[in-house]
Amino acid sequence: KIEGTGGKDVFMKVAIDQVLWCPIFMTVFFTYLGLVNGDSLATIGTKIKTDLLTACQGSWKVWPFVHAINFKFISTKHRLVFINGVQIAFNMFLSLIGSKK
Repeated sequence: KIEGTGGKDVFMKVAIDQVLWCPIFMTVFFTYLGLVNGDSLATIGTKIKTDLLTACQGSWKVWPFVHAINFKFISTKHRLVFINGVQIAFNMFLSLIGSKK
């Protein structure tokens, strides 16, 4: 657990989230979306190959700033509300990428 709101602590939290978690989450997202749509594993694999970078780039444009604000300025008890508010808009972006053929 990385505690603190100093610049180095916030940078580490954001870096871990975006470098490690982002590609994993996006892969799970596209896999789940493909499975519920009845797509074959080959189709899901192709979707991941073609859209994973775009999804991660979109994430890298939004979440580092959101998380930096969240970890630096938002109190612990309000962080989830703040993140969920932004997540609604980001999920719309992911839905657009996920639904394109």
